[in-house]
Amino acid sequence: MTAAEVVLVTGARKGIGRYLAEHFVRRGAAVEGCSREPADWHLDGYTHHLCDIGNEEEVKALMADISGRHGRLDVTINNAGTACMNHVLLTPLGSVDRIFRTNFAGTFLVCRESAKLMRARNYGRIVNITTVAVPMRLAGEAVYASSKSAVVTFTEVLARELADFGITCNCVGPSPIDTDLIRSVPHAKIRSVIDGLAIKRPGTFEDVANVVDFFVKPESSYITGQTIYLGGA
Repeated sequence: MTAAEVVLVTGARKGIGRYLAEHFVRRGAAVEGCSREPADWHLDGYTHHLCDIGNEEEVKALMADISGRHGRLDVTINNAGTACMNHVLLTPLGSVDRIFRTNFAGTFLVCRESAKLMRARNYGRIVNITTVAVPMRLAGEAVYASSKSAVVTFTEVLARELADFGITCNCVGPSPIDTDLIRSVPHAKIRSVIDGLAIKRPGTFEDVANVVDFFVKPESSYITGQTIYLGGA
């Protein structure tokens, strides 16, 4: 990775997003990150933006700032997401709207606006974060899994639409990782998910970064429209 490479990570305030932002800074990239709340950490080579990815005008403003300061965008990692772990009969419509607004509409907006910057150089790498809840069909996660399943299908179609512009689009589906997203989930539920994997351990930030690194390599130009689920889901 060259020092001139520009990487965007959404949901970079904490968890997987923060790890990936720090990971790419260590690799010499100029990293742009965003979240709806301010980050409580600072790092040379990293710029944090306040942005609700479900808000079209805020996403456009984010991209305008990146374009104005760097004139390019090479890698976008759509990590921002939210969850609702309820039985369908206990899930209000408001939760459905909120989850799809962030997980799907937000991913759509960031992908669309990223691609506009990337196509100017006929090069780009987009990686969208999904979840093992999709292939595992986890009870209690119907809305969350559906929103992430929509991300997978969207990525597969987007890969075809952007291929002529030298832009690849792929997905990573993490298994349970110790983040705020799952800390409120009962331990027995997490254990049952892990037991359903081929590799029966929790995932790590390093596991996610390993697959992201593979997808964003310049040498991965022939790999697009793919999803890799961690742990053997």
